[in-house]
Amino acid sequence: MRARLVAAALIALAVACALGACGGSSDNGVASKSPDAIVSSASAAIQSAQSVHVSGSVANGNAPVTLDLSLVSGKGATGTMSENGLSFQIVAVDQTVYINGSEAFWRHFGGSLAATLLDGKWLKAPETGQFATLAEVTDLNRLMSGLLAGHGTLTKGSQTTVNGYKVIPVSDAIRGGTLYVATTGKPYPIQVSKPGAQGGQITFDRFNEPVSLTAPSNAIDISSLTSL
Repeated sequence: MRARLVAAALIALAVACALGACGGSSDNGVASKSPDAIVSSASAAIQSAQSVHVSGSVANGNAPVTLDLSLVSGKGATGTMSENGLSFQIVAVDQTVYINGSEAFWRHFGGSLAATLLDGKWLKAPETGQFATLAEVTDLNRLMSGLLAGHGTLTKGSQTTVNGYKVIPVSDAIRGGTLYVATTGKPYPIQVSKPGAQGGQITFDRFNEPVSLTAPSNAIDISSLTSL
């Protein structure tokens, strides 16, 4: 009986390790690196991730933009976004962006005709043209390149904890933002924050969790509306 219990415990441990539960508490050594090297390590780590959940809010003039998205590397994303309190669902897959907003959303961004035609329906469009900016947000590689590239002089802070992760902060003296990078497991970016009215905060979690991407059926093609 005791041998069977030990065997069962070993099997459970092996399964947990296979699912990525092991090794997460070990120091990854990133905290000892230079600020620029920490950012490079974070960029490489997130580029290797299969998926990640991104949430938070950023300023866009006087209209704050919030997002709650699950991104799949090389495939797309699914979730919700909002601007100035007007939310919409979004799915990006197969180089196409799908949007489903409320009547108030369509009326604000497209006028009364759009509100009548699209209320409760999905609109689809190529990830270029009008939806190019949305496509960048829903593409893991492009999103992270935009967040981590073009920084100024970087300084490294003291290790702390963010959302349960042990992290090392790296601050940009010019932009005023701070990147928090995990110091255990893979050096994933855990949070990007910037104080002030034009700042915001984006959090990263649920690394490598399964995400289902399915194109909505019966979506209205944006090309069919251009002649209206």
